[in-house]
Amino acid sequence: MKAFPMFIRTTGRRIVVVGGGEQAAQKARLMLKTDASLVLVADSLEDELRTLVDEGRATHETQLSASVFEEAAMALIGTGCPGLDAAAHALAKAVRCPVNVVDRPDLCDLTTPAIVDRDPVVVAIGSEGTAPVLTRDIKTRLEQMLPQTLGGLAALAGRLRPAVERQVPRANRRALWAWVFKGAPRGAWTRGEERETARVIKTAIEAGGAPERAGSGQISLVGAGPGARDLLTLRAVERLQEADIIFYDRLVDSDVLELARRDAERVFVGKHVGAHAWPQERINKVIVASAAKGQRVVRLKSGDPGIFGRATEEIEAARAAGIPVELVPGVTAASAAGAMLCQSLTERNVTDTLVLTTGSGCADDPLPDSTRHSGPGTTTAFYMAVRHAGRLADDLMKKGLPTDSPVDIACDISKPDQRHIRTTIGAIGQTLDSNNVHGCAVLLVTWPKRYADCQRSSTGVRMVTRTAASQSSVRIVSV
Repeated sequence: MKAFPMFIRTTGRRIVVVGGGEQAAQKARLMLKTDASLVLVADSLEDELRTLVDEGRATHETQLSASVFEEAAMALIGTGCPGLDAAAHALAKAVRCPVNVVDRPDLCDLTTPAIVDRDPVVVAIGSEGTAPVLTRDIKTRLEQMLPQTLGGLAALAGRLRPAVERQVPRANRRALWAWVFKGAPRGAWTRGEERETARVIKTAIEAGGAPERAGSGQISLVGAGPGARDLLTLRAVERLQEADIIFYDRLVDSDVLELARRDAERVFVGKHVGAHAWPQERINKVIVASAAKGQRVVRLKSGDPGIFGRATEEIEAARAAGIPVELVPGVTAASAAGAMLCQSLTERNVTDTLVLTTGSGCADDPLPDSTRHSGPGTTTAFYMAVRHAGRLADDLMKKGLPTDSPVDIACDISKPDQRHIRTTIGAIGQTLDSNNVHGCAVLLVTWPKRYADCQRSSTGVRMVTRTAASQSSVRIVSV
């Protein structure tokens, strides 16, 4: 069976639903999204359908006949009885009413698609009844991609069309609508700035078209998360699909880049830990230069760009050039590590403080005091720390963390080839080397409250008391 999708006008028309149980209720829920008059045909109605009648949102007929289908826009049949369904189908066809029968593709003139509703924008997904699970999956993905407020912007555009026809020359209209739906107004509307967006659009209409700077670029610093693309935020996906050019580094998974629109330019900036083929100053210059040409720029960073992602330098460069810039957060490595290990980073009466720190510093401070906040009652996430694992382990053990405290090493977090290696804090360096764990990683050190604090004296570090050494833990997670 081949089908051609189209929309049917329902204003001022009836839609007939035959059946009084759950199958009929499912169809009725879908039809309530239309402005048609809903007619329910059944001897009796289950509670949900009865409520629709009581509230005046549907009418109830108890007699099934051909006349009930006359001039109806469509009939949806789901009584739960195959024989009764076939009889209702025959009556509807007798008066040439288009029919859909639940779970009977051979009796269907039309199928009800999965709907993504951003009224007045509606997306329908169908598979001619062959793969409903697939259509629901596609619907879920579209629901994630399309902001809930999108329909409001479309409705505003509809109300403003008469003003556009009066005040904007025909040659300027396409550029105006492209600016509204693909430029700054849409981004501002999505962020919740609806009143200001409406004012800006109306001002442009009064001026006869999109503002001269409508084509000016912008920069979005986007967090790509730990690797798996389904951990991106909805806003991150939107920015990727809007981008003209994307600057990314080696830690961004190729599956994430597949979310970008096909004609977006992709530029690998080649940042490696300890070996930056692209110095930060060069990256600052190219993203600003691209935006200055009017391009929508995405600087795609692994994890969260605001956590050890050098976002400050890029934000300052954009602002100095007068380029609009935004930061789109992502799932940071510490959160992804806890999710991979299926454990909370904080726990009542165990750890009430979470510390994010880095094992590697800048040129002016190459070996920061990364463990200064670690102690009983803390979970410390050490970023960029693989090369410094031995030094950090020594510092922690000097502070009182027992040598035989367990360590979990998790590699390629959230990716198909992720792996888990178990060791102890005293053997971190040797284990990392023997298992070829290199590059960017996060070390999670959980130090329970029950461990006594370390007291420093003029002669060094003295352990007061401690209990249950095996309950202290360190986890290393590559990202």
